Amino acid sequence: MSSSAHPRLVGIVNITEDSFSDGGRYLDPAAALVQARQLVAGGADIVELGAAASNVAAKAVTTEEEIRRLDPIIAALKSDGVPVSIDTFQPETQRFALTRGAEYLNDIQGFPDPAIYPDLAAASCHLIVMHAVQGRGRARSVDLSPDEVWRRVESFFAERIPRLERAGIARERLILDPGMGLFLSSRPEASLRVLAGLQQLKKAFGLPMLVSVSRKSFLARLTGHQNPAELGPATLAAELYAARHGADFIRTHDPAAFRDALIVTRALADAGR
Repeated sequence: MSSSAHPRLVGIVNITEDSFSDGGRYLDPAAALVQARQLVAGGADIVELGAAASNVAAKAVTTEEEIRRLDPIIAALKSDGVPVSIDTFQPETQRFALTRGAEYLNDIQGFPDPAIYPDLAAASCHLIVMHAVQGRGRARSVDLSPDEVWRRVESFFAERIPRLERAGIARERLILDPGMGLFLSSRPEASLRVLAGLQQLKKAFGLPMLVSVSRKSFLARLTGHQNPAELGPATLAAELYAARHGADFIRTHDPAAFRDALIVTRALADAGR
């Protein structure tokens, strides 16, 4: 695992019709693969593939369709030697990903289904255990105060981590994602509160942290830019903050921008010593 000073970059490829930031752009396998390879060239250490959007307006996607969309891209990236993460909360899609050698599984529901625990325990991949105030299902707008959100994040990990360990899943395979944007609250202050508490979460649970602020709704509310394409500067500011305050993984649409910003930030810090 990386330290927060050198976070690993997880590049996002949405093989979907209705992802909030780029729905439809990479639904074609050839386009998805071109994008994945561009992310790697831009500095992504891991490519995360998602075949079903999880935003408020997203349509349901069957397990069969998820697998159909994922299969050729996983195969090509594995052939390239690129570590692959699969973003899905469907147990059957997770099982499929395990058979294809995915190095990471990312579940926005935090792996709530005990039926898949034996499969997870028998595997070796890392599990990104994400907190979401909605529990099961996709994101939806919930109005919660920052303090209430913080309590929910802490209690979720305090319950879920031991539960996975009791199922035989090694603790060192877990990566924690506290959630951001509407996965926390409709109030942007909730995301800010959780970002400010990253080091506190790391100290409490002793596990690597993944942060995914890229183009999230709380940045739109803070800046007034509703078009996700206009949220690059806000995303970069939040990602740099997360890297300085405990994030071991940054999940992003634009790893090249983050990589360059981090290089300059480090150079300036070194020059000031």
